This record gives sequence, structure tokens and C-alpha cells, in this order.
Amino acid sequence: MGIPIFDAWALSRVTKSMPITSLNGCVIGIDAAYYLGITTKEPLLSALGGFPYALESAIAKELNDLQAIGLKVHFVFDGLNHGMDYDPFGASMTSATNNAAAFDTYDKDLPNQAIQAFRTSGTPTPAALSTFLKKILHKNGIPFTVAPYSALAQLAYFEKHPCQFVDAIYGPSELFLYGVNKLITKFRHVHEPREGGERPGPKHMAPYAPEKSEFCWIDRGSCLEELGRIPSATFIDSLLLAGSEVLPAFPPLKRSSKGYSFREVVSLVANANGNIVSLCNQYPDDASFQRAEYLDHYKQAVTYIRHHVVITMEGDVETLDKEQAPSDVNDCVGQRLPEELNFYLSRGLVRPRVLNWLASGTILVPAPYDGGDSKVYQHLVQVDLENARNQALSLLADHLNRYYQRKEVTTKYWFDHSLVQKINIKDLLPSSPKESLASWNVKQEEISDRLRVLQKEIHNLTPCTISFAVQSLQDTVFAERSISPKGKSGRTVLKTRDEICANALWRFLQLHGYVDRQHRLTRWGNVLSRLLSTMGTNLEQENAAFLAVELLRYGLLNADTMFQKYSGAPSRGTDIDKRNCMLVARVACLGRLIHQPRGYSGPLSRHLLAYHSIVSAVQASARDLIEMSMVTMFLEGYVDRERDDWMELAQTLPLFNEDSCALGVIMLTYLDELCTREDPTSESTREEMKSRGQGWAVYCDFNASQQQALQLWDAVYQGVKLAKAGSQEVQEPKMWDEVDEWLSQRR
Repeated sequence: MGIPIFDAWALSRVTKSMPITSLNGCVIGIDAAYYLGITTKEPLLSALGGFPYALESAIAKELNDLQAIGLKVHFVFDGLNHGMDYDPFGASMTSATNNAAAFDTYDKDLPNQAIQAFRTSGTPTPAALSTFLKKILHKNGIPFTVAPYSALAQLAYFEKHPCQFVDAIYGPSELFLYGVNKLITKFRHVHEPREGGERPGPKHMAPYAPEKSEFCWIDRGSCLEELGRIPSATFIDSLLLAGSEVLPAFPPLKRSSKGYSFREVVSLVANANGNIVSLCNQYPDDASFQRAEYLDHYKQAVTYIRHHVVITMEGDVETLDKEQAPSDVNDCVGQRLPEELNFYLSRGLVRPRVLNWLASGTILVPAPYDGGDSKVYQHLVQVDLENARNQALSLLADHLNRYYQRKEVTTKYWFDHSLVQKINIKDLLPSSPKESLASWNVKQEEISDRLRVLQKEIHNLTPCTISFAVQSLQDTVFAERSISPKGKSGRTVLKTRDEICANALWRFLQLHGYVDRQHRLTRWGNVLSRLLSTMGTNLEQENAAFLAVELLRYGLLNADTMFQKYSGAPSRGTDIDKRNCMLVARVACLGRLIHQPRGYSGPLSRHLLAYHSIVSAVQASARDLIEMSMVTMFLEGYVDRERDDWMELAQTLPLFNEDSCALGVIMLTYLDELCTREDPTSESTREEMKSRGQGWAVYCDFNASQQQALQLWDAVYQGVKLAKAGSQEVQEPKMWDEVDEWLSQRR
């Protein structure tokens, strides 16, 4: 984010600093994406996927520091896609290319250079970590808002409101475009040991020294003065033409191999007397850009900034200065969703993903961290997950007005820009599951009764889990009683969190083929039940078990050679050893490495990162359906809307967090290293490798992580055996028996 050319100029010319204590008693609005871009410092995150290990503790520490000086913060997240996306796949493809180059450096045994290459690869994006940040903020009692569209527009509204909801804004330089006059660009926190105290160890940060801490800031007036007292309009146009996410840089500026400075941009605009049409006409023979096209983009950017959409203090969604807005303002800003849906978005109940698809009419499938070069991954996102996308879209659209029920949606992919899939929502509605899902209206009393029975066998079971949703339906009497009559006459409004989450999960399981319309478990539902009964009942274990069954259904939980071009596959022992090691490592990719709140430092595998991309795509698809199953209950009026536990509802449902492939990498390393010894199955060899294992990833608990991976394997293996017995299609069923026998000698 930011305007790089302006930022470089401002840093040396107009950036000021003040003691952070001067903000005592202030409320600071923080752009979440900008904050994540500065705070996320784990260089190997793009090589592992998932959520970072150290970010939560780092953010919690900074929030505590800010609160210690009496400063309050309010975070704002981007909502729906907004403005014009001139290169929708450019960022993900560039990041994937950079990540590939970083892996090449790692494979050449150049660790320091590789770490730096991963650090600057451009992944993950702040948007990919926004869900994780919301969780941290909620845990620490920090308020946040998800804007209808742009977080920057929302922050500017907060600051300029007569009530001045925030006193200052911490964010990127684009905020000047929205009329903000000053902004904070950086906090510089100082921690130092108390006089006479011991130097703190790595686990204990030195006490905060607010009197020595400061913040950096920029104000519009200083910029105008430093640039020769230029008019504010010239300043705004110069920011626009300098290049940012709002508008690409003015093409003639890029002709010089030496680059260009912000002063040069200001001179161009000033010499044209602020007339951008006149400026474009000065380059009639310049083949680097189409003048008419760039002018259109410029006008769209100006319209988007002047008439941005915000959520007001009263909770309404409004277009600013709408009396002067052109009739096609939605083409510049984005299509409006119903205010009720915007409210659920603003509170974090749903993520923007499916809402974006419907509002924009476009589904963009970007390149994953590894690059997504394999045909297996491309087939998954193009073909296998298409039905789930259609279900999510049709279920949501069926609860909205006719405009959305007749909308055409286009899907585009990073790997083939000519590949365009189109579907009209109205063609999906005849098969919409809305009516059949309405049969789920199980009351709290019935849920509690069934829970008490199940808890006699399954300790720590809660009704907001897939385990409860599946195991409860093993009782045919309960399954029959759970069917509600048609119509709203016999329906009770659901109020408790247990009621809402349990019914949302039952709806999801029916959508996804684990439960039929008679509320009975299908064959795959029984496979899932077996896996869940073998695993523990905490959310991480349940998520892993569910994803394992999903991958089995898609035929993707196997030892096939999916990523021939990628390094990091098993390389020692016989071909059978390599095959077995690969399958165990892929299963382990579904679990979580037990790790200290510090950045990961250990072995890497591009092969397993690519497999993680498969797991991540499957998880995101399932989470979409879970969220649509819940939010449509609210839209139908089946749920009490007078509540304030929106984030609790979102976090209680499964698949909220995303784990990395680190556990898979550690298991692959262990099993691969065993093959370097003459007898890889001897107790002495296994003990040697386990003792060495702690050194592979110094901040993880190797033994506990290994036990977790083995427990996950055992559960998945039991599920595979049940799938075979139930005539489910499982690839190479005999292989699973062979791998289990092989692994039993290497535990």
C-alpha cells in the first residue's frame, strides 16, 4: 500500500516525529492492511502458508504498550473489492515468481539469501491475514469495523465526522486523497531494562519506555509548503498520477530507466495547470499508453474517491455527496449489497469473499504461494470446487432481491487468462437448497438433551462442533425429530449461540453431502463420524479430520507425484520409502506444529507448500459454505438479530484458522533422515533422530508435534478403512495398509 514515489520523498523532506506520550487520551483509527504490512515480519511465512506463529504475541504486546499510555485504537478493514482492478492477477503471479526464486536460492544451500528472498516475495498479502488479525483484536478487546468497501474511505469519514470518532489515523499516504490532513505513518516503541535490572532473555521483553518512544507523522500543509506552496488540487492530482492501487502511474513517467521522483510528477501537473486532459494531449505519439483509456481510468478514480461508500455512525450505508454523484457511480465504486448483509460484514460474521463474487459478478482465482503450476491444483480450483462456489452463490442470491438472482457471474483464472467461465444465477436457482435447508430448526432443549447423552462417551464435546453435528445424527430417533415442518408456523426463532451454530453446521453438512434430506448420515458422513471419534475434540483436531475426508472425496489424499517440478519431496531410501514418507507427510500437513510464539526457523519444502495450497483451497471452499449456511439463517429471520456476539459466532464455527505445512515438513524430514541409517527402524536410530529433531526447528516442541502427527495419521487411516468397507472410492486402498505397517516400525 501507499504511494511509493511520494513516500520516499516524504520520508526525507516532511516526516516529523513526536513523543508518543503526546497521544495520551486520543483514539487512533488504524488501517488494518497497512498495519499488517508493517507488523508482519516472519520471513518464512510465504514458504509455509497458514497463519504466522509470532504475530499474535507481537500485536498483543504493541496493543498493551499503546494502552499503557492511555491511547485507544480502532481498526478498520477493507470490505468488498472497490475501484478498478487494472491487473487482477499481477500481484499474485509476481509473488509466486519471487517465491519460486527464493526456493531456488534455498535449494542452493544459501539460507541467509533465501530468508531475505522470502521476506520480500510479497506474500502473504495483508488481506490474507485479516481474519487472523480480527481474531487477535477480538481476543484483546480491541474494537474494529469492516468497511463496506475501502478502509481508507471509512477512516476518513470517522476522522471528519462532527463527532470526530477518531482523533488521528495510522495508515498509508493514499489517505491524503480522501481529504485527510495529517496521518501517522509509524510507531517507534522503545523497550529497555530498568536501571540495575538484569538484561531480559528472549522470552521476556524489556519493559516499555514510553518517554523514549515516538511516532512519525506527515501533514498536508507541510507537503504543500515544501513543494512550493502548490494548490491542494495539484497535490491530489500528483498523488494520483504518481501511481498506487487507486490508479496506475502516468505512463510517460516510466520511460526513464532511472525512474522518476515525486517532484517531477508535481512539475508535470503544475505545468499543465492541473488539467489532466491537457497533460495527456502533450503525448500524442507516445505508444506507451492509450490516452483515452488512461483518462477514463483517471476520471473513474476521481469519482471513486469523491463518492466513496461508508457505514455511518447510525449504521446506514451511504454514498458520500450522492446528490452530485454520476448515474454510473456503482461502476466506479462497486455494486451495493443490502444493508443487513453489510452489517454482518462490518461485524466480522462473514468474510467478503462470496459477497465479492456476487456484488462484482466476477470470481478471480489467483496464483497460490507455490505458483500453482500443477495440473492437479488447476483442476481442483477450476472443476472440483466449482459446485461448492455455485452452491454458495445460489444460496446467498436466493435470499436477496431479483437483481442478484439474475446476475451473471464470470470466473477467471491466473493460469489461463483466456479461460472464462460464465454462469447466470437464475440457472442455479432451480437447484437452490434454500427450501430443503429450512427443515433445520432444532431447539436448545433438544440439543442439550442429545449433548448430555453423547458426553458420556465423548468428553469435552460441545454443540458448536462438526463432531456434535455428526455424532448426534447417529441416533435415528433424534434425526427424525430434527426435521421441522414446512413454513414458519411451527418455527422458533433461534437465540442461543449453541442453537445457531449447531443448525448452521447441520445445514452445511447437508449442502456438502454428509447428511441427506431426511437428516441421516450418508456414507461419507459415516466416514467422517469414524475419523472424528478417533481424533480429539478440540477445534484444530476436528478441522484436520474434516479436511482429511474432504481430500479423500476429491481423490487428493494420496502419494501421487503431483508436483514433479518442485523440490522438497522425499529423497532418501527406496521408492517405497519415498512413497510412504510422502503420504504420511501430506496427512501431517493437515495438523498444527506445536511452536513457540516466534518466527519459524527450520527446513522447507516447496512440494509440501504446493500440497498446502490444495488443502487451503479445499478449506476456503468449505468455510464459504459454512458462512453462507449461517448468514442466510439471519437473512431469513430464523435467528434473533438483537445480539452482540458476532465474532464469537464466526470463531466458533470450524475452519476459521488456517494452519501451515510446517508439521508435514517436520515429519518428512524425520522419516527421510531415518533412511540415512543402515537400520532405520531400530530403537537407537529412532531415538537419535528424535533428539536431532528438536534442532531442525528450534522453536517447536518436536516430540509433542510428532505425536500429534501420528495421532492424525491413525485417525485418517481408520477413516480410510471404513471408506473401503463402505464401498467409497479410495485410491490404492492396499497402499494405506502398507504405509501404516511401514510407519509402525518408525514411530
